[in-house]
Amino acid sequence: MKMTPIPTFPGFDGLMTLSRREGVDIRPTLLRVLTDLYVQTTAHTSDEEQQFVALTSRLIDEVDDATRAAVRARLSIYPNTPRQIADKLELSPADPSSIPLAPRLEAPPMLAPEAGEEPPVPQRTAALTMQPQDAYELNSMFFAADESERILILRNLEAAPLKPAPRIDAGRATRSIAALERMALEADMIGFVHEIAQALILPARLARQIVEDPSGEPLACAARALGMTSEIYERVLLFLDPELGASVQRVYRLSRLYDTLSERVALVVLAAWRGTSLASTRARYQPALHDDERQRARSTSVPSPAARPASSPTAPTMPARGGTRG
Repeated sequence: MKMTPIPTFPGFDGLMTLSRREGVDIRPTLLRVLTDLYVQTTAHTSDEEQQFVALTSRLIDEVDDATRAAVRARLSIYPNTPRQIADKLELSPADPSSIPLAPRLEAPPMLAPEAGEEPPVPQRTAALTMQPQDAYELNSMFFAADESERILILRNLEAAPLKPAPRIDAGRATRSIAALERMALEADMIGFVHEIAQALILPARLARQIVEDPSGEPLACAARALGMTSEIYERVLLFLDPELGASVQRVYRLSRLYDTLSERVALVVLAAWRGTSLASTRARYQPALHDDERQRARSTSVPSPAARPASSPTAPTMPARGGTRG
């Protein structure tokens, strides 16, 4: 029996289903992430190449021109671009002695505006709110990825048309940052998790997953969403988790990530976390029977007096009982 090859990217099959839903279109982000992951390695197995061709071919036809051009430029300087994708993107045939180059694109002529007409203003893509199930899938992909893949996800979320969560109130954020720094210096992990849950309005289970993640990127997103300074964040890294603080390389890597992490990306991740908790809450209730909801609605409805059946004229009636007899 032939085994199904493992997907090149964790959770990508589920995200392909997500990209076909209404309400949020993350196909451009998926295509960029998949391309960045593919070009990181110079050589691929035949299974990996077939998966890349199958997934990319579907996405190329469904994304906007800007994303297609960015992916085309990325693959035009990659020496091992699959032939099918190169043909689809109209890339030049690869020269054995050099890397493949994209054909020259002629710039379209610029039309001068007519007299009295203002130049066109570039239209920005409207930000889309993630549905709870969409947020759940994006959050699952992020936690299932490794360090390098998480960096790519965060980088591509910068240009994704996803609506970020509202900013945390400045006064609330200031008090929370002071409390988090104090708890980190005391290595109070339980109190730190509780404060993260309260400040970001997240369930305790998810807050614990964010704080105790061994790689550290979720905590960086949480700290940036609160507006924590780089100096305080570094002290949190050094004292909250003794194992992580003892690794100079990991602290340095997360510090560099924090310096490049924007507030918008952190708030987009926060929006995914909140949507995930809402999706989990909705999934807790499952009707025991297929007709359970209908029976519940039927039992709670009170019929109007006009709809009640009238008494039969021939039905015997019980005599009314008077007062007490001697």
